[in-house]
Amino acid sequence: MTINELLSVLFCLSGGVFFLAGTAGLIRFPDTYSRLHALTKADNLGLGFIVLGLIFVAGSLPETIKLVLIWPLAMIGSSSACYFIANHVHRLTRNKGITRD
Repeated sequence: MTINELLSVLFCLSGGVFFLAGTAGLIRFPDTYSRLHALTKADNLGLGFIVLGLIFVAGSLPETIKLVLIWPLAMIGSSSACYFIANHVHRLTRNKGITRD
């Protein structure tokens, strides 16, 4: 196993740990806003580590560029989805006079 493969495995495993932590936060935290915060932060960092790990074993420059572009696109999508979900929950709780989930 070369050093590039070893670094790839270490970074991908680190990313998996962050994904697992985000999932645990999604299940464990009490309200929607805390769950969204834990999920988006941990998943974005986990994806960053996985992309970094895959860069070490990428075969060519175009593959590396594609991998590097995946992370900001996923971050934009994740933050947009988080905003829309939180905004929807805020509107529901404000209009119905109920407390947060």
